Amino acid sequence: MRLADARKDHYRKLAKDQGLRARSAYKLQQLNDSYHLLKKGSKVIDLGCAPGGWLQIATRLVGATGKVVGIDLKPVEPVVGAVIMQGNIEDPEMKVRISETLGGKADVLLSDLAPNVSGVWDIDHARQISLTQTALQFGGTVLKVGGSAIFKVFEGDMLDDLKAELKQNFGKVQLSKPSASRQESSELYVVCMDFRHNTSQ
Repeated sequence: MRLADARKDHYRKLAKDQGLRARSAYKLQQLNDSYHLLKKGSKVIDLGCAPGGWLQIATRLVGATGKVVGIDLKPVEPVVGAVIMQGNIEDPEMKVRISETLGGKADVLLSDLAPNVSGVWDIDHARQISLTQTALQFGGTVLKVGGSAIFKVFEGDMLDDLKAELKQNFGKVQLSKPSASRQESSELYVVCMDFRHNTSQ
């Protein structure tokens, strides 16, 4: 068995043993261990929250005083401590519902959004970047000044331009690859801190 496959199996088994819905939950846990974005009492939005693994980690980290809202196009089984909404983040009504649920703006925006992979790399990369830009635009209306965000991205030619766009919106932008990610995959996460309104928009 290759090392990458062994690691994948390890996290899948660990997730099952610990009652987590997906091994991807460990990606968020590891990112938070490094950057400490999710804290007790935080208000959190999780975009593309199916199957709910990130919601499980987020609700644990923010505790009873925090609030977690998950959004997905697909139905998601309930997660204790989270409010799950089925719908599209490009629907203006969704922003109103989230604001009312959180009682204001979010401290942290999480985006594990990914396109339906076609296998044609240039197309998949472009779709992924477009999804992240949509998540960023959404974040501009729901994230509080000084807030943080984590966006999933794929490595590729368009990543530098995306990072430049993120740096216009956040004071600090860093690429990270948690060990729970398959090391041979092109998946990365952009960790963004100190949100500020982009005055060029």
